[in-house]
Amino acid sequence: MDGFSKSIGGGGPNVPAGSHPAGGSQAAAGGGATQRTQYPYVTGTSVIALKYKDGVIMACDTGASYGSTLRYKSVERIKAVGKHSIIGASGEYSDFQEILRYLDELTLSDHMWDDGNSLGPKEIHSYLTRVMYNRRNKFDPLWNSLVIGGVKKGPKGDEKYLGMVNMIGTHFEENHVATGFGNHLAIPILRAEWHEDMTFEEAVKLVEKCLLVLLYRDRSSINKFQIAKITTEGSTIYPPYSLKTYWGFTHFENPAQGAVGSW
Repeated sequence: MDGFSKSIGGGGPNVPAGSHPAGGSQAAAGGGATQRTQYPYVTGTSVIALKYKDGVIMACDTGASYGSTLRYKSVERIKAVGKHSIIGASGEYSDFQEILRYLDELTLSDHMWDDGNSLGPKEIHSYLTRVMYNRRNKFDPLWNSLVIGGVKKGPKGDEKYLGMVNMIGTHFEENHVATGFGNHLAIPILRAEWHEDMTFEEAVKLVEKCLLVLLYRDRSSINKFQIAKITTEGSTIYPPYSLKTYWGFTHFENPAQGAVGSW
């Protein structure tokens, strides 16, 4: 764990002073003991993604929490990878930066072959499952859940791909995925309302509905969201924007009313 988290200084929440903030191991100055990351420092919350008629859409907010403090408000957690893929990440942001460095090296090496082919989302996803599982086996995981989406021409024409992998290497492919709190709150909405031939506008409305539910229910979420899409024409990451909210619901005003044993 390095990069972003080093800029904040110190050991981070719930971490003893002087402990190593990096994701890799380091010999302790005195006894030569090996240390591992036991708790993520700067973290992002849910990522939502789904397939639609022309490609894949992905969305998340731009907040990053330092422990339980919502410290950073303009952190971009969706990036383009090569020509055919986009990636979004929940979890430790500096580990995500390390993963992006891995992917830069991978895409550069692939480009240098100059064989007329390029890595697609399926290959990127497969590579990341091996990376995450390898680090997990070393008891030194990258503290992220990753969503990979993309479109690439195949034997059957334009093939849309969407998959995810978590910090221990568990991975799958699906028509719609969500990480973090979205796994509990957004997936039921996606299962009920997603359909294969959605237009981009319909997909945006569905994603925004999920983001709004997460904003109301997830304390780590902020009202500043970013949406990205990828089609055969390439990837587009749109500027951040806010959604209209309403906080006048009765249960928001007194959420513990009627609860047994509440204050």
